[in-house]
Amino acid sequence: MSNIIRELDSLQLRDDLAPFNVGDTVKVYVKIKEGNKERVQMFEGTVLKKQNGGVNAMFTVRKFAYGVGVEKSWNLNSPNIENIEVVREGKVRRAKLYYLRDRVGKAAKVKEKMR
Repeated sequence: MSNIIRELDSLQLRDDLAPFNVGDTVKVYVKIKEGNKERVQMFEGTVLKKQNGGVNAMFTVRKFAYGVGVEKSWNLNSPNIENIEVVREGKVRRAKLYYLRDRVGKAAKVKEKMR
C-alpha cells in the first residue's frame, strides 16, 4: 500500500523549479485567473520559511509594499506556480526568519552570500 502512495506522490513532485533556500530573494511567477482570462503575476520578496518535504512542501515569501508588509504562502508543487527565479542568495543562520516581521527598511535586509 505504501508503495502505491509513494508512486502517486512522485508523480506530483515538480523538478522544473529553481532550488532556493530561506533568506533568498526570489521572484515567484503565479498564474492568476480572472473570469475566463488567465495571466501571470510576479511576487518578489524574501523567503521567510520552507517547511515539510515531498508533496506537501510549503514556502512563504514576504515583501514590503506601500508601507505594509505582505506575506504569501504557496505549495511548492502547485500547478499555479509557473516559475521561481532566484534574484540573490541570502546569508542566514536560521531556518525561519520570523524576526523580519518586526523590522522595517534597511533593518529588514538579509546579507548577501558571497560566492
